[in-house]
Amino acid sequence: MTKSTKAAKAVARTAPVLTTRALNRATLDRQLLLRRSPLSAMAAVKHLVGLQAQEVKPPYYALAARLDGFTPEDLAGPLADRAAVRIVTLRSTIHLHTADDSLTLRPLVQPVRDREVKLFRKGLVGVDLDRLAVVARDLVEDGPRTMKQLREALGAEWPDADPQSLAIAVRCALPLVQVTPRGLWGRSAQVTLTTLEHWLGRPAEPAASPDDTVLRYLAAFGPASVKDMQTWSGLTRMRAAFERLRPQLLTFRDENGVELFDLPDAPRPDPDTPAPPRFLPEFDNLLLSHADRARVIPPANHGRTWQANTFYCPLLVDGFLAGVWRILGDALVIEPFTELSRRQRAEVTEEGERMLRVLHPREAYDVRFGTVIP
Repeated sequence: MTKSTKAAKAVARTAPVLTTRALNRATLDRQLLLRRSPLSAMAAVKHLVGLQAQEVKPPYYALAARLDGFTPEDLAGPLADRAAVRIVTLRSTIHLHTADDSLTLRPLVQPVRDREVKLFRKGLVGVDLDRLAVVARDLVEDGPRTMKQLREALGAEWPDADPQSLAIAVRCALPLVQVTPRGLWGRSAQVTLTTLEHWLGRPAEPAASPDDTVLRYLAAFGPASVKDMQTWSGLTRMRAAFERLRPQLLTFRDENGVELFDLPDAPRPDPDTPAPPRFLPEFDNLLLSHADRARVIPPANHGRTWQANTFYCPLLVDGFLAGVWRILGDALVIEPFTELSRRQRAEVTEEGERMLRVLHPREAYDVRFGTVIP
């Protein structure tokens, strides 16, 4: 251990402690969830370093909870114009990014893709991965392909390989985007893929620097630990970047003594700052981007947003996960995990009605408290 590392550890042991509630309010502020932001949809997507987008609707619900005056067209328009894209990046999952971010974040997380393809090597015996990437690029740039079409075409080239392993290897090797109309609000379309460069009409760019990405992560999710940032990104060995940045960052400790880093001028509101209810989509990055999720998910509620293979939408009350919700038939059904006060129920109902007006203005829904998880 070097002298500088020993000194850093000594400082960490005496750094100020941030309570769970203080971390909650700081994170909510940076996630645009303490008050609605006047940012545009694209400015918010950039600030948040992308939105989880495994399904079509979650990014729209995520922005409706965060932005003042948001309408679905504010996001659908940039997607249709190719100013935003849906692509596998952070944590090996589909995210919606600005076009500029997609070109630099996708190569940053390429090491994660390289590790992933090794899991399928048994199905790729005899496959030249470099040639596979060339053949696949030609296929999807000739015209967007579904995964089924891609498996069939690649299977004809490598009949002894596992078709699913071939498709996964291509997804790892190439920056594949889901082309529109997939992802547009109110539209239905199967997933078809082409390369990011072909879709944008722009060449690949150098990967974003780890240091700059750490700073962006802290601006949107901090204060945070090294493990938090690694959980968010899927990357490993990020300690070196934090150490390079240490002189320009503040350090804190959580209640368990874990060292946290933060930007000096980032907001850290009073822990008693009011946090209004918010209806978030399934897989919202707020709940997935820290190794220790206690800043948003009370221990008693851990694991309560999913059952088997079904994931439910989280409800925040006083800034913490307090229930789930979903639209069932003609009703927005809300299931709190504990009894809400009369005031809290009224605030949750009001927020639910607002969300419905923003995203479903032409449909009539009741707001009901009931059972969401069977």
